[in-house]
Amino acid sequence: MSSAKTSPDEKMTVQELIERAKKPGEDAMKLHPFYKGKIEIMPKCCVRGYNDFAIWYTPGVAQPCRDIYKNPERVFDHTNKWNTVAVVSDGTRVLGLGDIGPSAAMPVMEGKALLFKYLGGVDAFAICLDTKDPDELIKTVKYLEPSFGGINLEDIAQPKCFRILDTLRKEMNIPVWHDDQQGTAAVTLAGLINAVKLQNKKLSDVKITMVGAGAANICIARMIILAGVKPENIIMVDTKGTLHRDRKDLRESHPEKWEMCQKTNKGNIRGDIPEAMKGAEVLLALSKPGPDTIKKEWIKLMVPKPIVFVCANPIPEIWPWEAKEAGADIVATGRSDFPNQVNNSLGFPAIFRGALDVRAKTITDEMCIAAAKALAKYAEKRGLDKEHLIPTMQDWQVYPEEAVAIGLKAIEQKIARLNLTAEELRKKATEMIQRSIAITRMMMDKNFIPLPAE
Repeated sequence: MSSAKTSPDEKMTVQELIERAKKPGEDAMKLHPFYKGKIEIMPKCCVRGYNDFAIWYTPGVAQPCRDIYKNPERVFDHTNKWNTVAVVSDGTRVLGLGDIGPSAAMPVMEGKALLFKYLGGVDAFAICLDTKDPDELIKTVKYLEPSFGGINLEDIAQPKCFRILDTLRKEMNIPVWHDDQQGTAAVTLAGLINAVKLQNKKLSDVKITMVGAGAANICIARMIILAGVKPENIIMVDTKGTLHRDRKDLRESHPEKWEMCQKTNKGNIRGDIPEAMKGAEVLLALSKPGPDTIKKEWIKLMVPKPIVFVCANPIPEIWPWEAKEAGADIVATGRSDFPNQVNNSLGFPAIFRGALDVRAKTITDEMCIAAAKALAKYAEKRGLDKEHLIPTMQDWQVYPEEAVAIGLKAIEQKIARLNLTAEELRKKATEMIQRSIAITRMMMDKNFIPLPAE
């Protein structure tokens, strides 16, 4: 492991850090209307002349149609289904903004589609549905199956998001994934693996406080337990206090929380966030945006030099520099403008790349753990320190490694339609990602994507 590096944040005043944190939002208000959207559809087939349309459309297209009718799996060979994902949301829990509706959710879903394409080479489409009814959403997504190779559910409120995901995973034959659950869990696990390693500790030994009991933290808890964390070493807190065995109010209304009441909090600790944080070695906060959701005095209740993940968006539960002032040793957030971004963008493009490349029928928790381990291993190979727990989006070479881990695990679990080697998976993922980056840069160079004025 490399030695710790000096953070640029240490040379900035608090006011400068706050102003820097505001800048992405200010720039977004200028550039979103400038581009009027972040994705578009472009041809991927040759058009040598107008006669080619007889191949791509009528009459020639009838032949691949007949072939698919006789052999349904050939749809992956004749169409772009093999590389297409629907990003589906009802806009009921958008980032830290809450229930803002499907239209207001569109910028987020388009942004997701952009990351899918640029970082994973995946063609993704934003589909925001004008319904809050979980049964209607389930039915609508099932109708989409013929057109897509995978479904990315996004920003759907809990508790309905759990049933929607579980139902669709059981009833569809393409991968269905809720990024707020599985994506957040995979990347958080990667960061946690390396944070614990830096402190010469083991996952099985650390005591963890989880602030927030929504979709993200519930799935994180399940995944870190599967990865080796002992459930009795976890204490989870929701808006009414710690989850413990006497929270029978949750038995019917929130079965996923009730599951955690039974599994975690061995000491049956009662109270709120301060009581849960006392003596903890790790804080995993995915709750209400801050900056005062977590207080400095609460971090001081933890063990000396704790690990603090404060991943609410758009503002972390406590500013990173305040967490360090309170004694935190390692701090991560969900933002790209601070060190240690623990964000889904490091996961979903590559995870879907690997799943699509082997034509997986689903994405299992074991596949997510494989991706997390690939992320952590890549970061360790590059050189770990307290401000570089996991790679950043600029480290595009990590995405093929995740894709390989996902594809191989799907093959191992016998849920893949194609059997590829690690070398074949790495080559395919690398080519797809490099192609997307090169096309974007070429279009910028040619001014087909104009640059904004300074």
